[in-house]
This record gives sequence, structure tokens and C-alpha cells, in this order.
Amino acid sequence: MNFNIRSFRILYMFSILFALLVTQGSYAVEASDRIVNLIVPLAPGGIADITARPLAVPLGKELGQAVIVENKIGAGGAVGMAYAAKQKPDGNTLLMALSSILIIPESEKVSGKPQSYTMANFTPIALVSADPTVLVVKADSPWKTVGDLIKDAKANPGKFSYSSSGIYGTTHVAQAMLWQAAGVDLVHVPYNGGGPSMTALLAGQVDVVAQAPGTAAAHQKAGTVRFLGTWGAERLKAYPDLPTMKEQGYDVEFYIWSGLFAPAGLSQAKLTQLRKAAKNSINDPGFIAAMGGMNTPIKYLDGADFEKFIAQDQKRLALVVKKMGKLE
Repeated sequence: MNFNIRSFRILYMFSILFALLVTQGSYAVEASDRIVNLIVPLAPGGIADITARPLAVPLGKELGQAVIVENKIGAGGAVGMAYAAKQKPDGNTLLMALSSILIIPESEKVSGKPQSYTMANFTPIALVSADPTVLVVKADSPWKTVGDLIKDAKANPGKFSYSSSGIYGTTHVAQAMLWQAAGVDLVHVPYNGGGPSMTALLAGQVDVVAQAPGTAAAHQKAGTVRFLGTWGAERLKAYPDLPTMKEQGYDVEFYIWSGLFAPAGLSQAKLTQLRKAAKNSINDPGFIAAMGGMNTPIKYLDGADFEKFIAQDQKRLALVVKKMGKLE
């Protein structure tokens, strides 16, 4: 009798342990399936970050999963984008990239470095926004126009400095494009993202910076900075008195666009689901309000239209990067 009782107890304990292991294993799988990591390859406060965070809320509702924004910074965005490129194409890792996703492979070619990734490593999901950059100086700066800045820069080579989101980053290339067109040379001071590069200007560590209007809008409203011009083909609706670079005599055009990507190899069913979820999320009233509050224009494209947009921008940016040459 004692043996039977002991045997029963042992068997009972093993059955409980087995049930717990199975339950925990199932829960881990279910928990993993409920989480989507949205990688932002640049620092908090920049345009990629402030676009990803309000988008994550409706995107999570559409997918029925928690969408967690994760900043993986370094090398002007290359670290986070290379990380995203290597993840499983199961829809549980997404990337909120800026136009620097096109620049980095070109800059690595110019520099003779091993490529962190190529565009073939990604599946484009949707274009979210396309924001013309603005050239920003402190409110107490003597420069009122781009011409004022260029005149002083020509008279004082190497005296003035500009910050950027990183070497070959979006705002670096935008400003290099302008300096190339104007024939001037300013000292480049790179940072890990648009937020820190803006902070550098406010702290007086640099003289000028390019930003997406959404990143600089609050400072402009507070009267701490002044906009000198925009890289857009047309004047910004939010700043109708701000002239374009072309109006000021510089034939340049540049947009900090944000787009949603996934690792290459998604199933067609998953790709269809993600594009539908992205479209509905971008049209969500809360997201529209958030972007409107930052004066960031939403521009939705997906499928072949987004792929065509990427190809055109990649060609234009490659020309600027090649002219920039190898940078240390």
C-alpha cells in the first residue's frame, strides 16, 4: 500500500511538472507572437523616433500584437538597420528607416568598407512621410538668409560648423548637397541622431544644422531658432514665408522620408497583412494628429509605387555621396 501511495505521489508530481513545462513553453511562444519589435536605428528625439512611437499604437491594434519601439543607435543608423536586416522574416521585426537606409550602402562602397546590409535585405512595407529638410540657426544668429551664411562661409573657410545625425546620415548628406552647390566648406560635427544634433545647435556647439521641420518646430515656436530655407521643391504649408533653396539660388532638393521595412523573405500573406495594417495605421486619426502637431506631412505609398520612389531617391543620393568621397 505504501509503495502504491509513494508511486502515485511521484507520478502525480511528474505530471504537474510536465504540465507546467508545457504551459510555460506555450506561453513563451504565444508571448513572442504577441510582440513586434519596431527598430528605430537613430536616437530618441529624431524624426524616425517621433514618427515610430505614435505609429506603434494603431499598428499594434491592427496586428493584434504589442508593438515595442526599440532604439538601436550607432554609425548613423547602420547598426540598427544591419540588425533588422538579420532578423527572421516572420513579421515580428520591423524597421522605421529614414532615407539614410539608401545612403549607407553607397557610403560604405565609397569608403571601401564591408557592407552592413544592402537594400536586397529588406522588404519595403510603406512610405510613411516625406519631409523637406529646413536649414536651422539659433535665433541670435546674424544670418537671416542662406545667402548670408554662404557669403560668410566663403569669406571664412573652415570657420563655421554644422551638426548632423551622423557621418553620411540624412542631414549630413542634405547639407553636403547644399555646400557642394554653393561651393563652400563648413566643419562637420556628427552626432548619433537628429535629436542630439539639434541639441548641439541650441547649446552653441555648432553654427547651423539641417532638420526635419517636425524636429525643430517646437524650438521655432519658442523663438530659440530661425529657419533659413527649405530643401523642398515647394514652400512648406506650415511656413509659407520660408523660401526654398531653389528660390534662393541653390539647385538642391532633399527630403527626410520615413518608411516601414521588414527583413527580406516575408511570405506573401504576411506582407499583405503588414501593408494593410500600415495603411490603416497611417490613416488613424491619432497618428494623423500626432504628425500634424509636428508639422510633418504624411505621404503614404506602398507596393510598386514605394519601390519606384526608393529607386529614384537612391540614384539622386548616390551622386551626392560619390562627390563627398571617403570620410573618416
